[in-house]
Amino acid sequence: MSDKALEMEECTTQTGPKGVINDWRRFKLESMDQESLPPAKRELLRQMSSPQKPNDTRSGVNRKMSVQEYELLKEEDEACLKQYRKRCMQEMHEKLSFGPKFDGVHELDSGDAFLEVIEKEHHSTVVVVHIYKAGVKGCEELNGCLDCLAAEFPTVKFCRIDAVASGAGERFSDEVLPTLLVYKAGDLLGNFLACTQHLSEEFFATDVEAFLNGYGLLPEKEVPGMEGEENDVE
Repeated sequence: MSDKALEMEECTTQTGPKGVINDWRRFKLESMDQESLPPAKRELLRQMSSPQKPNDTRSGVNRKMSVQEYELLKEEDEACLKQYRKRCMQEMHEKLSFGPKFDGVHELDSGDAFLEVIEKEHHSTVVVVHIYKAGVKGCEELNGCLDCLAAEFPTVKFCRIDAVASGAGERFSDEVLPTLLVYKAGDLLGNFLACTQHLSEEFFATDVEAFLNGYGLLPEKEVPGMEGEENDVE
């Protein structure tokens, strides 16, 4: 077999059920306290983490799972399994995630900054802009809600801009504030004037989230429970 073929064969062992089992074995070996293991068990784990190719005569055996290996796998502790599952979920999430992530609500100080965030943001990013004015009912409360949602949806770019600073104060009178505008790839997806009229007198971040979700404007949240699992295993 050529070197190229051997290289391809080695790569293919990392995918499919066998690849998952071998990956789990290596993870288990790396995460265990090696010094506390009996030598026989340590050597067995080492062999399990480095399965030989069927035609590799150095091992002298075909690396099918033995009864001893099966019993050892049955003893895997729950903490290590949680760590392994968390790592797999993180890797999957990274592969499926596109576009940048953001921290907090971005304050826009001019009409030019407003246009730039709409036109130049990543094409997959949802941009939510709150146009507000100090003293107008609902504006302060909505700003607080967006602070919460920015933490819940890091792939959404939440922004706010004072109506006067936008340079279009005449278009955004007190009667139409607070206003929420939602963009993606430069296109206006949602234009909600006096948006608090669609909410109850006393509203919270969950109410704003439900309102935007009602129009399908928010992506799915981050994979839940991962941080909690990390705390469980530490």
